Amino acid sequence: MATNSGKTALVVEGGAMRGIFAAGVLDAFMEQSFLPFDMVIGVSAGSINAAAYLANQHGRNYKVFTDYSLRPEYISWKKFLLGGHLMDLDWSWDITGSELPINIDLLFEKNIDFEIGITLNVDGSSRFIKATPENLSDVMKASCSVPLFYRNFLKVDGEIVADGGVSAPIPVERAIEKGATKIMVIRSRKSDYRMKNGNENKLSRFLFRKHPGLTKAIQKRPDIYNQTIELINHPPAGVEIIDVCPTDSFSTKRFTQDKEILDKDYRLGKEQGIEAIKRW
Repeated sequence: MATNSGKTALVVEGGAMRGIFAAGVLDAFMEQSFLPFDMVIGVSAGSINAAAYLANQHGRNYKVFTDYSLRPEYISWKKFLLGGHLMDLDWSWDITGSELPINIDLLFEKNIDFEIGITLNVDGSSRFIKATPENLSDVMKASCSVPLFYRNFLKVDGEIVADGGVSAPIPVERAIEKGATKIMVIRSRKSDYRMKNGNENKLSRFLFRKHPGLTKAIQKRPDIYNQTIELINHPPAGVEIIDVCPTDSFSTKRFTQDKEILDKDYRLGKEQGIEAIKRW
């Protein structure tokens, strides 16, 4: 149960390339020195956006989305059809880790409670890992490991895991559990979006038959997503939720490779970021 401790939280959704919106929002926050949160929870690409924000690395993730993520080494349908990764997380992690590392010293000196969500393949449940200087890179990578599109399965604390956005796409409930009574949520889809069962859900039983828990989580994901939107729109008594969503002009998709579109949606994120500060 949430305690009435009056904590503040930031929750950042993932969404692969759609994360360009949150990168814009959070760059606007950094420009305004806006950091009123006791806790930050990120999943998938949202964890990378959150980490750069806490490390005060303005523009870091803009460069990740509009430079590194557009290189053929990262997203390649040709490699994917030949049995490789569609999103080569190993390449991305190595190059950004050496050329654009997260400033761990700055991130952790703030003493803000930062958690990253992952999905346990054994039973499909969510686990939220408290980020430390030692585990940050590994846990973020695990949280970003989208099943099928990244072919490897990573381990955290000895458990085989997958993308945190599978089991907890927008971890608002976690923030409430931890005692947050004022929560800002940065989404990567428009406010009226509701998730339907897609082909991935149908294929998952076959593709991940060795990981029945993951299959279960993929099957349940649309319901969990839509229930979370309901929670955001109708929070429990004593909880205020500020929902920061892309507007109708947002056109970035999960695998968008068009820099003009990404630039436009990054600027949209910055505009929405300024609005979000006013609403807070």
